[in-house]
Amino acid sequence: MKLTKVFSESELSLEVVILMIAGLILLITGMLLFPVATGGLPYYENGLYGLLLVMFSLQIISMGKTPFGDLKRSKLVVAAGIIIGGIGTITCFIPDAFNDIPRLLLFLFFGPGGAFLLVQMVLSKDKLRAWSEYGGIFRHLIAGCTVAYVSSILISILLWNQSLLSVQMTAILVLIYGAAIVYLSFVLRKIYSTYPQEQKRKDKEVELPMDRAMILFTSVFMIILGVLLIPVNLGLLPFSGSAQLGLLMMIFAIQMIASGSTPIGVFPRSLPVILIGLVFAALGTVSCIIPEILVYPLTLLVGVLNILGGAISIGKFLGRQASGTVGGGSKIPGILVKLTVAQLTLNVLAITFGLSMLISHLLPGLVIGVVLAANGAVLLYLLHVLFVIDRIQKEVEPGKST
Repeated sequence: MKLTKVFSESELSLEVVILMIAGLILLITGMLLFPVATGGLPYYENGLYGLLLVMFSLQIISMGKTPFGDLKRSKLVVAAGIIIGGIGTITCFIPDAFNDIPRLLLFLFFGPGGAFLLVQMVLSKDKLRAWSEYGGIFRHLIAGCTVAYVSSILISILLWNQSLLSVQMTAILVLIYGAAIVYLSFVLRKIYSTYPQEQKRKDKEVELPMDRAMILFTSVFMIILGVLLIPVNLGLLPFSGSAQLGLLMMIFAIQMIASGSTPIGVFPRSLPVILIGLVFAALGTVSCIIPEILVYPLTLLVGVLNILGGAISIGKFLGRQASGTVGGGSKIPGILVKLTVAQLTLNVLAITFGLSMLISHLLPGLVIGVVLAANGAVLLYLLHVLFVIDRIQKEVEPGKST
């Protein structure tokens, strides 16, 4: 019975997932800053800045949660999230690509953003006053939010003037902030499980499901990576391969924890899947912040996962074809044919990319860039096809009910 519970589906909301991963990033950063301060480890500041911008981007795209509060999701809000994610991605890949822009963006998000959220919590009728009246777990929510907002403001001051504190004191502050974020994620998980109506209310605000949000972000990520590899291979730009692998691992981690979608297939979002996702997030964080330390093992891991994922999906498709379960002899709707073609193309590109990572010089660098950009373009096309299918289903459902 206990084993069944371990492998049962977990009820983690998207907000809780992103907070857990953000807290983990901060905790790992805080711990790594101690050996960095003594010169024991190298440090890639842009990798951390880019990673944090990517996390802000995912919150905005998937939930409409901005550093200055919740907004109703619109095309403008989603576009802003994509732009921030693009800046974060390029910041990770290309050292000093935007000079001080990433640091200034984070200053605005942590400083004025944290101050605005703190004031909003104090003045809003449905926050501090209501939470105080509810008592119980909501008092923990007040404590967690207060520590997180105040820590956010203090970190923004350090972003403005990094010489105010020693690296060791900065590490302690980052650890406190990370602990507060992780604590908040557990508090919110408890609140959403006890008061499910709160989560339903939030879910209705999300028009773009998590899987579609991740497809959108991954497509932008792949296109940017593919395009950048062209001038990189021509020797025109510097490049951080370590941060590239770190971001790939972070994308895997978020997909696994949020929806159970792994590189080799979709599984129930059980405790083992979540724990593996957290390990991937930890490896991704270290690879982004500490250059070169995990390049070899992560190159092997990402390569193998891409090959396995593509091969398994193609194998399943061929198995359905052989058993006659695809189409069943009837005419397949055109939109489903497009969906199948897009998925098969992605699987072939994934295998190609995986092989290029495992076998040096299998493909020229310029060709790898084209493969990755094509992967991103096909992902965007797949997203378009999925929205078309959704629209068709909505048009058919009313007819079924009559």
